[in-house]
Amino acid sequence: MAKRPSAHPTTHPPANSPALLTVGNAALRLNVTPRTLKYYEERGLVTPTRSEGRYRLYDEQNLEQFARILRLRSLGFSLHGIAEMLKRPLEPAVDGRRRYSQDSLQHIADALAQQIDTLDARIAAVRRELKEAQTVRAELADDLDYLTKRLAGVPYEAVIDERLAAKKRRRADNGRRRTTAGIGDASS
Repeated sequence: MAKRPSAHPTTHPPANSPALLTVGNAALRLNVTPRTLKYYEERGLVTPTRSEGRYRLYDEQNLEQFARILRLRSLGFSLHGIAEMLKRPLEPAVDGRRRYSQDSLQHIADALAQQIDTLDARIAAVRRELKEAQTVRAELADDLDYLTKRLAGVPYEAVIDERLAAKKRRRADNGRRRTTAGIGDASS
């Protein structure tokens, strides 16, 4: 009886090529889940080769990259920060270890600061949009309240008088808040 070919790629490469590991074997070796490795690939942090059957195959360089990512994550770095760090090479240090140069650290810091500035601008824009949406919502709620009262049979004049009185109260409250805020600012 002929032996069926395995559904999974072999992890035994030809003698002259480096060892390639499947996602499951790489995950075991790194002590993480296969989903973690796939997630880092989706984020563009690692790019494995693919077999003819489209299986992910990881070489030693991929495993070193994963180990570096995992070390940085354990130190609390975000994936965005790690992505910036991976763009810069590690350089040999006096003690034989590999580290980032001062120039690389400055480039990483600049890139992260720029990302923060971009996010701050987006946050400010969303806050402005939220404030506008809240204003429109309040106006619509007032309109709905008016219509609900009118449908309930409350006379037109009574609803209008109530709306005008509520508007005056809001203006007075806003004026008091501004005055209080101004006093608080002056005493600081």
